[in-house]
Amino acid sequence: MAGRDRGPFIAGNWKMNLTLPEARGLAQKIVEAGAELRESTIVLFPPFTALAAVGGTLAGSAIGLGAQDLFWEDQGAYTGEVSGPMLKEAGCAYVLIGHSERRQVFGETDETVNRKLGAALRSGLSPIVCVGEVLAERESGRTIERIDAQLAAGLRGFAPEDLERVVLAYEPVWAIGTGKTASPGQAEEVHAHVRRRLEERYGKDRASCAIILYGGSVKPANSYPLFKEKNIDGFLVGGASLDAGGFVGIAGEALRAYREEK
Repeated sequence: MAGRDRGPFIAGNWKMNLTLPEARGLAQKIVEAGAELRESTIVLFPPFTALAAVGGTLAGSAIGLGAQDLFWEDQGAYTGEVSGPMLKEAGCAYVLIGHSERRQVFGETDETVNRKLGAALRSGLSPIVCVGEVLAERESGRTIERIDAQLAAGLRGFAPEDLERVVLAYEPVWAIGTGKTASPGQAEEVHAHVRRRLEERYGKDRASCAIILYGGSVKPANSYPLFKEKNIDGFLVGGASLDAGGFVGIAGEALRAYREEK
């Protein structure tokens, strides 16, 4: 089945939350549950200040460490920014790029997403590139148009082999932190479209193996039916990732759906 050559990919974006003791404690609880999730890829994205603390807690486990953003240059006079080499040195294997909050609140554009993607790949990081539409675009029937524009500009200039290190995440902006979730059918429609676009650009083999996540008010209760859809390979989890039980529950339900397909 397309995109299902591995177990679920579950990413926990902690956003601007948690003190260092809280971050260590949450990471430890997730590590302890990791044995039950061994067929999954689990990655945690703490704030910059907690990368070292969480990285230390994850050491020796199969759970990966990621950062929530990076700058497009490797060094220089860019006060407040963090570069790819710095994140790599801090133990990160992944980085989020173009999250809807970065786009909506901080003015991230498709062009800056493209530059950051290049910086991530150059630094040996695996980027999770986010795309998604706002409510007005969904209601006016322009979802696919917006996704196409983000994919075209964000991935411009990258070779087929680059796709092997890129994870994509569809996160409808109207569903993030609102309690609203795209139905499995709505999410699958966009995921299938994204995979078709990847096939047109990079070929069927690479597109079939691409990881495409869903993000937007994911909970244990909706992760099973979402993952049952053909082109949904896992989740980018926000608020629910701050609770170990909820986050592990999401991963467990996705894993249950995955095992039923095998």
